[in-house]
Amino acid sequence: MDNSIHILVAEDDDDISKLLCNIIRKSGYIPQPAFSGTEALIYLEQRQWNMVLLDLMLPGMTGEELLGRICEMGHIPVIIISAKGEQQTKVSLLRSGADDFITKPFDIEEVSARIDSHLRRYAQKVQPAVQGMILFHKELVLDRDTKSVTADGMELALTAMEYEILAVLLSAPKKVFTKANLYESVWGEPFYGDDNTVNVHMSNLRSKLAKAAPGSEFIETIWGIGYRLKP
Repeated sequence: MDNSIHILVAEDDDDISKLLCNIIRKSGYIPQPAFSGTEALIYLEQRQWNMVLLDLMLPGMTGEELLGRICEMGHIPVIIISAKGEQQTKVSLLRSGADDFITKPFDIEEVSARIDSHLRRYAQKVQPAVQGMILFHKELVLDRDTKSVTADGMELALTAMEYEILAVLLSAPKKVFTKANLYESVWGEPFYGDDNTVNVHMSNLRSKLAKAAPGSEFIETIWGIGYRLKP
């Protein structure tokens, strides 16, 4: 079995692509450059990937379109690396399934650290210790073994971060989790008060739950504290 970490780099600028690939190699991982959205899609369909670094302004198929296709393939961490640094763009892409957003020009050490951080979280999700666990709450079922979630019998298409947030909440149904609790549990790094990342993923998760089970409310906000599963 190939235990190497394979990272797809979808970036059409040759210099930036080489820089990102070098960062990946120095961390001990295996990069695969793709210089268009259509080329990246071909690679995505050929093998399983541990992560995708994704530029937005790609020829052939835009980064936004490619992100949608990636999300359909399952839980693959996606870090957007783009010159489009507007707040609304970041929020929109996080809602659409991206796990992180780095604005160009970027710091090499920051990119390296974020890659490591997301890979650690992804590895924790697939450890045998958590496999075989099925978590329940009302009409909500999360199966750690199959990485599936159903609400009122309907399967949800969750991003990796949405899935992990829900798993944390289900692990302690009566506990109120602060945003810091959720961030440090799901993202695996210290929380420095930036609520936006948690807010966006939580909002998207609640929206998907509401669409799947319109008559049920699974997550409630405890104002001034955080979130918990609704009793």
